[in-house]
Amino acid sequence: MSGWTRNIFVKMAARIGNKAGPPGVSYMQRPGDILNISHSSIVEKAADATARATPVSVALRVRGLSDRAIAWVFIAPAITLLLAINIFPLLWAVYLSFTNYRANRPNAPVQGVGFSNYERVLTDPDIWQAMQTTAHFVFWTIVLQTVIGFALAYLIDRKFRGHAFWTTIILIPMMLSPAVVGNFWRFLYEPQIGLFAYAVSLLTGIPTSDIQMLGNVSLAPWAIIIVDTWMWTPYVMLICLAGLRSIPDYIYEAAEVDRASAWRQFWSITVPMALPFIMLAVLFRGIENFKMFDMVTLLTGGGPGSVTEVASITLKRTAFESWATGRASAFAIVLFVAVFGLANIYVKALNHVKNR
Repeated sequence: MSGWTRNIFVKMAARIGNKAGPPGVSYMQRPGDILNISHSSIVEKAADATARATPVSVALRVRGLSDRAIAWVFIAPAITLLLAINIFPLLWAVYLSFTNYRANRPNAPVQGVGFSNYERVLTDPDIWQAMQTTAHFVFWTIVLQTVIGFALAYLIDRKFRGHAFWTTIILIPMMLSPAVVGNFWRFLYEPQIGLFAYAVSLLTGIPTSDIQMLGNVSLAPWAIIIVDTWMWTPYVMLICLAGLRSIPDYIYEAAEVDRASAWRQFWSITVPMALPFIMLAVLFRGIENFKMFDMVTLLTGGGPGSVTEVASITLKRTAFESWATGRASAFAIVLFVAVFGLANIYVKALNHVKNR
Protein backbone atom coordinates (compact mmCIF):
# COMPACT_ATOMS: atom_id res chain seq x y z
CA MET A 1 0.00 0.00 0.00
CA SER A 2 2.81 2.38 0.76
CA GLY A 3 4.16 1.88 -2.76
CA TRP A 4 0.79 2.81 -4.25
CA THR A 5 0.55 5.92 -2.06
CA ARG A 6 4.07 6.87 -3.10
CA ASN A 7 2.98 6.57 -6.73
CA ILE A 8 0.19 9.13 -6.16
CA PHE A 9 2.54 11.73 -4.75
CA VAL A 10 5.14 11.02 -7.44
CA LYS A 11 2.51 11.57 -10.12
CA MET A 12 1.42 14.83 -8.48
CA ALA A 13 5.02 15.98 -8.36
CA ALA A 14 5.44 14.97 -11.99
CA ARG A 15 2.49 17.10 -13.05
CA ILE A 16 4.00 20.08 -11.32
CA GLY A 17 7.26 19.25 -13.02
CA ASN A 18 5.68 19.39 -16.47
CA LYS A 19 6.04 23.17 -16.25
CA ALA A 20 9.24 23.47 -14.31
CA GLY A 21 11.86 21.05 -13.06
CA PRO A 22 15.58 20.44 -12.62
CA PRO A 23 17.75 19.80 -15.70
CA GLY A 24 18.23 16.18 -16.67
CA VAL A 25 14.84 15.10 -15.30
CA SER A 26 12.13 13.83 -17.63
CA TYR A 27 8.60 14.11 -16.30
CA MET A 28 5.60 12.24 -17.66
CA GLN A 29 3.63 14.06 -20.32
CA ARG A 30 0.28 12.22 -20.27
CA PRO A 31 -1.67 9.84 -18.02
CA GLY A 32 -0.14 6.38 -17.92
CA ASP A 33 3.43 7.51 -18.54
CA ILE A 34 6.05 6.59 -15.98
CA LEU A 35 8.10 9.22 -14.21
CA ASN A 36 11.70 8.86 -15.34
CA ILE A 37 14.26 10.40 -13.01
CA SER A 38 17.87 9.76 -13.85
CA HIS A 39 19.08 10.29 -10.31
CA SER A 40 17.68 10.31 -6.78
CA SER A 41 15.88 13.63 -6.42
CA ILE A 42 14.24 15.60 -3.67
CA VAL A 43 10.86 14.80 -5.22
CA GLU A 44 11.44 11.04 -4.89
CA LYS A 45 12.61 11.34 -1.31
CA ALA A 46 9.63 13.52 -0.38
CA ALA A 47 7.24 11.05 -2.04
CA ASP A 48 8.81 8.11 -0.20
CA ALA A 49 8.63 9.89 3.14
CA THR A 50 5.01 10.92 2.57
CA ALA A 51 4.01 7.41 1.49
CA ARG A 52 5.57 5.86 4.58
CA ALA A 53 3.84 8.39 6.84
CA THR A 54 0.39 7.89 5.25
CA PRO A 55 -1.83 5.54 7.30
CA VAL A 56 -3.22 2.55 5.44
CA SER A 57 -6.82 3.59 6.18
CA VAL A 58 -6.26 7.00 4.60
CA ALA A 59 -4.59 5.46 1.57
CA LEU A 60 -7.55 3.13 1.05
CA ARG A 61 -9.96 6.07 1.09
CA VAL A 62 -7.88 8.13 -1.31
CA ARG A 63 -7.39 5.26 -3.77
CA GLY A 64 -9.42 5.67 -6.92
CA LEU A 65 -10.17 9.37 -6.46
CA SER A 66 -10.09 11.61 -9.52
CA ASP A 67 -7.70 14.49 -9.93
CA ARG A 68 -10.47 16.96 -9.09
CA ALA A 69 -11.36 15.03 -5.94
CA ILE A 70 -7.73 14.95 -4.81
CA ALA A 71 -7.49 18.70 -5.39
CA TRP A 72 -10.58 19.25 -3.24
CA VAL A 73 -9.07 17.09 -0.50
CA PHE A 74 -6.11 19.47 -0.27
CA ILE A 75 -8.03 22.77 -0.46
CA ALA A 76 -11.07 21.77 1.63
CA PRO A 77 -9.41 22.57 5.01
CA ALA A 78 -8.45 26.06 3.86
CA ILE A 79 -11.93 26.73 2.47
CA THR A 80 -13.54 25.45 5.68
CA LEU A 81 -11.34 27.75 7.75
CA LEU A 82 -12.15 30.76 5.58
CA LEU A 83 -15.88 30.07 5.80
CA ALA A 84 -15.65 29.75 9.57
CA ILE A 85 -13.77 33.04 9.84
CA ASN A 86 -15.98 35.03 7.45
CA ILE A 87 -19.46 33.49 7.33
CA PHE A 88 -20.03 32.71 11.02
CA PRO A 89 -19.27 36.26 12.29
CA LEU A 90 -21.57 37.69 9.63
CA LEU A 91 -24.45 35.41 10.61
CA TRP A 92 -23.82 36.11 14.30
CA ALA A 93 -23.89 39.88 13.65
CA VAL A 94 -27.18 39.50 11.79
CA TYR A 95 -28.65 37.68 14.78
CA LEU A 96 -27.38 40.27 17.28
CA SER A 97 -28.78 43.13 15.18
CA PHE A 98 -32.31 41.98 16.08
CA THR A 99 -31.62 41.82 19.82
CA ASN A 100 -30.82 44.14 22.72
CA TYR A 101 -27.57 42.28 23.49
CA ARG A 102 -24.87 44.26 25.31
CA ALA A 103 -21.34 42.86 25.34
CA ASN A 104 -20.58 44.33 28.77
CA ARG A 105 -23.54 42.39 30.22
CA PRO A 106 -23.08 38.86 28.85
CA ASN A 107 -25.29 37.30 31.54
CA ALA A 108 -28.23 39.65 31.03
CA PRO A 109 -31.27 38.15 29.27
CA VAL A 110 -31.26 38.73 25.52
CA GLN A 111 -34.55 39.91 24.05
CA GLY A 112 -35.57 40.32 20.45
CA VAL A 113 -36.33 43.89 19.41
CA GLY A 114 -37.28 43.35 15.78
CA PHE A 115 -36.18 46.13 13.44
CA SER A 116 -35.90 48.82 16.11
CA ASN A 117 -32.08 48.77 15.95
CA TYR A 118 -32.18 49.36 12.20
CA GLU A 119 -34.76 52.11 12.67
CA ARG A 120 -32.54 53.89 15.20
CA VAL A 121 -29.51 53.55 12.93
CA LEU A 122 -31.29 54.93 9.87
CA THR A 123 -32.81 57.86 11.78
CA ASP A 124 -29.78 58.83 13.86
CA PRO A 125 -28.42 62.23 12.66
CA ASP A 126 -24.97 61.47 14.10
CA ILE A 127 -24.69 58.34 11.96
CA TRP A 128 -25.75 60.24 8.85
CA GLN A 129 -23.15 62.89 9.65
CA ALA A 130 -20.51 60.16 9.95
CA MET A 131 -21.62 58.71 6.61
CA GLN A 132 -21.33 62.15 5.01
CA THR A 133 -17.82 62.54 6.43
CA THR A 134 -16.93 59.09 5.10
CA ALA A 135 -18.27 59.94 1.63
CA HIS A 136 -16.23 63.16 1.58
CA PHE A 137 -13.12 61.27 2.59
CA VAL A 138 -13.66 58.46 0.05
CA PHE A 139 -14.40 60.82 -2.84
CA TRP A 140 -11.37 63.07 -2.48
CA THR A 141 -8.89 60.30 -1.72
CA ILE A 142 -10.02 58.35 -4.78
CA VAL A 143 -9.84 61.41 -7.03
CA LEU A 144 -6.36 62.44 -5.86
CA GLN A 145 -4.92 58.92 -5.78
CA THR A 146 -6.27 58.06 -9.23
CA VAL A 147 -5.05 61.26 -10.91
CA ILE A 148 -1.62 61.29 -9.26
CA GLY A 149 -1.20 57.51 -9.50
CA PHE A 150 -2.01 57.41 -13.21
CA ALA A 151 0.27 60.39 -13.88
CA LEU A 152 3.17 58.67 -12.10
CA ALA A 153 2.48 55.41 -13.93
CA TYR A 154 2.45 57.23 -17.26
CA LEU A 155 5.80 58.88 -16.51
CA ILE A 156 7.44 55.65 -15.33
CA ASP A 157 6.13 53.80 -18.37
CA ARG A 158 8.28 56.12 -20.49
CA LYS A 159 11.28 54.15 -19.10
CA PHE A 160 13.55 57.14 -18.66
CA ARG A 161 16.99 56.80 -17.17
CA GLY A 162 16.77 55.75 -13.53
CA HIS A 163 13.07 54.89 -13.71
CA ALA A 164 13.61 51.68 -11.70
CA PHE A 165 15.22 53.64 -8.86
CA TRP A 166 12.43 56.20 -8.72
CA THR A 167 9.81 53.45 -8.85
CA THR A 168 11.33 51.93 -5.72
CA ILE A 169 11.39 55.31 -3.97
CA ILE A 170 7.75 55.96 -4.83
CA LEU A 171 6.69 52.57 -3.46
CA ILE A 172 8.21 53.14 0.00
CA PRO A 173 5.11 54.76 1.61
CA MET A 174 2.96 51.79 0.64
CA MET A 175 5.38 49.40 2.40
CA LEU A 176 5.12 51.17 5.75
CA SER A 177 2.74 50.22 8.55
CA PRO A 178 -0.26 52.54 9.05
CA ALA A 179 0.85 53.00 12.68
CA VAL A 180 4.25 54.23 11.50
CA VAL A 181 2.71 56.51 8.88
CA GLY A 182 0.18 57.96 11.32
CA ASN A 183 2.76 58.81 13.97
CA PHE A 184 5.20 60.09 11.34
CA TRP A 185 2.67 62.53 9.86
CA ARG A 186 1.37 63.52 13.26
CA PHE A 187 4.90 64.71 14.02
CA LEU A 188 5.11 66.51 10.65
CA TYR A 189 1.82 68.31 11.34
CA GLU A 190 2.99 69.72 14.69
CA PRO A 191 2.68 73.51 14.38
CA GLN A 192 5.82 74.30 16.41
CA ILE A 193 8.33 71.68 15.25
CA GLY A 194 6.68 70.00 12.28
CA LEU A 195 8.32 70.28 8.86
CA PHE A 196 4.93 70.58 7.14
CA ALA A 197 4.09 73.77 9.03
CA TYR A 198 7.51 75.25 8.25
CA ALA A 199 7.15 74.41 4.54
CA VAL A 200 3.70 76.00 4.34
CA SER A 201 4.92 79.03 6.27
CA LEU A 202 7.86 79.41 3.92
CA LEU A 203 5.62 79.35 0.85
CA THR A 204 2.72 81.45 2.16
CA GLY A 205 4.19 83.59 4.93
CA ILE A 206 1.60 82.34 7.43
CA PRO A 207 3.05 81.95 10.96
CA THR A 208 3.64 78.32 11.91
CA SER A 209 1.55 78.73 15.05
CA ASP A 210 -1.49 79.43 12.89
CA ILE A 211 -1.10 76.24 10.83
CA GLN A 212 -3.14 73.79 12.92
CA MET A 213 -3.65 70.93 10.48
CA LEU A 214 -5.04 68.52 13.06
CA GLY A 215 -6.70 71.04 15.35
CA ASN A 216 -8.48 73.19 12.78
CA VAL A 217 -12.04 72.19 11.90
CA SER A 218 -11.56 73.05 8.22
CA LEU A 219 -8.08 71.58 7.80
CA ALA A 220 -8.34 68.34 9.80
CA PRO A 221 -10.28 66.39 7.11
CA TRP A 222 -7.77 67.46 4.46
CA ALA A 223 -4.88 66.49 6.71
CA ILE A 224 -6.15 62.88 6.69
CA ILE A 225 -6.79 62.99 2.94
CA ILE A 226 -3.20 64.14 2.32
CA VAL A 227 -1.76 61.31 4.44
CA ASP A 228 -3.89 58.62 2.82
CA THR A 229 -3.07 59.95 -0.64
CA TRP A 230 0.66 59.96 0.16
CA MET A 231 0.51 56.38 1.43
CA TRP A 232 -1.68 54.67 -1.16
CA THR A 233 -1.03 56.54 -4.40
CA PRO A 234 1.84 54.06 -5.15
CA TYR A 235 -0.70 51.22 -5.00
CA VAL A 236 -2.85 52.89 -7.65
CA MET A 237 0.29 53.63 -9.64
CA LEU A 238 1.22 49.94 -9.77
CA ILE A 239 -2.20 48.90 -11.06
CA CYS A 240 -2.21 51.66 -13.68
CA LEU A 241 1.34 50.79 -14.69
CA ALA A 242 0.27 47.19 -15.26
CA GLY A 243 -2.50 48.48 -17.52
CA LEU A 244 -0.12 50.69 -19.50
CA ARG A 245 2.40 47.87 -19.91
CA SER A 246 -0.35 45.59 -21.26
CA ILE A 247 -1.02 47.84 -24.28
CA PRO A 248 0.68 46.30 -27.36
CA ASP A 249 3.29 48.45 -29.08
CA TYR A 250 1.93 47.74 -32.55
CA ILE A 251 -1.20 49.79 -31.77
CA TYR A 252 0.93 52.89 -31.20
CA GLU A 253 2.97 52.05 -34.30
CA ALA A 254 -0.19 51.86 -36.40
CA ALA A 255 -1.34 55.19 -34.95
CA GLU A 256 1.98 56.79 -35.88
CA VAL A 257 1.61 55.48 -39.43
CA ASP A 258 -1.78 57.20 -39.53
CA ARG A 259 -0.03 60.38 -38.29
CA ALA A 260 -1.95 60.53 -35.02
CA SER A 261 -0.54 63.09 -32.62
CA ALA A 262 0.72 62.14 -29.15
CA TRP A 263 -2.33 63.81 -27.61
CA ARG A 264 -4.65 61.86 -29.91
CA GLN A 265 -2.87 58.58 -29.06
CA PHE A 266 -3.22 59.30 -25.36
CA TRP A 267 -6.98 59.86 -25.47
CA SER A 268 -7.83 57.30 -28.16
CA ILE A 269 -5.48 54.44 -27.16
CA THR A 270 -3.87 54.86 -23.75
CA VAL A 271 -6.84 55.98 -21.68
CA PRO A 272 -9.47 53.58 -23.15
CA MET A 273 -7.19 50.52 -22.90
CA ALA A 274 -5.99 51.37 -19.40
CA LEU A 275 -9.48 52.29 -18.19
CA PRO A 276 -10.36 48.80 -16.81
CA PHE A 277 -7.21 48.88 -14.67
CA ILE A 278 -8.00 52.41 -13.48
CA MET A 279 -11.52 51.34 -12.54
CA LEU A 280 -10.14 48.30 -10.72
CA ALA A 281 -7.84 50.54 -8.68
CA VAL A 282 -10.79 52.82 -7.85
CA LEU A 283 -12.79 49.80 -6.68
CA PHE A 284 -10.04 48.54 -4.38
CA ARG A 285 -9.28 51.94 -2.87
CA GLY A 286 -12.95 52.82 -2.52
CA ILE A 287 -13.67 49.71 -0.46
CA GLU A 288 -10.58 50.21 1.70
CA ASN A 289 -11.20 53.91 2.30
CA PHE A 290 -14.84 53.30 3.17
CA LYS A 291 -13.72 51.26 6.18
CA MET A 292 -10.82 53.53 7.14
CA PHE A 293 -10.18 53.43 10.88
CA ASP A 294 -6.53 53.24 11.92
CA MET A 295 -5.25 56.37 10.18
CA VAL A 296 -8.09 58.57 11.46
CA THR A 297 -7.68 57.21 14.98
CA LEU A 298 -3.94 57.88 15.01
CA LEU A 299 -4.16 61.39 13.56
CA THR A 300 -7.29 62.97 15.02
CA GLY A 301 -9.28 60.30 16.86
CA GLY A 302 -12.36 61.66 15.09
CA GLY A 303 -11.80 65.26 16.23
CA PRO A 304 -11.74 68.13 16.53
CA GLY A 305 -15.25 67.56 17.81
CA SER A 306 -16.67 65.04 15.37
CA VAL A 307 -15.43 66.62 12.15
CA THR A 308 -13.32 63.61 11.13
CA GLU A 309 -15.49 60.93 12.74
CA VAL A 310 -15.99 58.45 9.91
CA ALA A 311 -18.45 55.56 9.97
CA SER A 312 -15.95 53.03 11.33
CA ILE A 313 -15.17 55.22 14.36
CA THR A 314 -18.88 55.76 15.02
CA LEU A 315 -19.34 52.00 14.86
CA LYS A 316 -16.52 51.44 17.34
CA ARG A 317 -17.89 53.99 19.78
CA THR A 318 -21.38 52.52 19.56
CA ALA A 319 -20.08 49.00 20.20
CA PHE A 320 -17.32 49.57 22.75
CA GLU A 321 -18.11 52.89 24.43
CA SER A 322 -21.91 52.90 24.51
CA TRP A 323 -21.90 49.07 24.62
CA ALA A 324 -24.99 48.98 22.39
CA THR A 325 -23.84 45.78 20.70
CA GLY A 326 -27.16 45.04 19.02
CA ARG A 327 -27.41 48.52 17.52
CA ALA A 328 -23.74 48.40 16.47
CA SER A 329 -24.39 45.08 14.74
CA ALA A 330 -27.30 46.65 12.85
CA PHE A 331 -25.06 49.54 11.83
CA ALA A 332 -22.40 47.07 10.64
CA ILE A 333 -24.97 45.20 8.54
CA VAL A 334 -26.17 48.47 7.00
CA LEU A 335 -22.58 49.35 6.09
CA PHE A 336 -22.00 45.89 4.65
CA VAL A 337 -25.12 46.04 2.49
CA ALA A 338 -24.24 49.54 1.28
CA VAL A 339 -20.67 48.63 0.33
CA PHE A 340 -21.67 45.30 -1.19
CA GLY A 341 -24.47 46.85 -3.24
CA LEU A 342 -22.33 49.71 -4.55
CA ALA A 343 -19.44 47.36 -5.31
CA ASN A 344 -21.76 44.99 -7.19
CA ILE A 345 -23.08 47.80 -9.37
CA TYR A 346 -19.55 49.05 -9.97
CA VAL A 347 -18.27 45.59 -10.93
CA LYS A 348 -21.03 45.30 -13.52
CA ALA A 349 -19.93 48.62 -15.00
CA LEU A 350 -16.32 47.41 -14.94
CA ASN A 351 -17.24 44.23 -16.80
CA HIS A 352 -19.14 46.31 -19.36
CA VAL A 353 -16.04 48.43 -19.97
CA LYS A 354 -13.82 45.34 -20.27
CA ASN A 355 -16.16 43.62 -22.78
CA ARG A 356 -16.86 46.59 -25.00
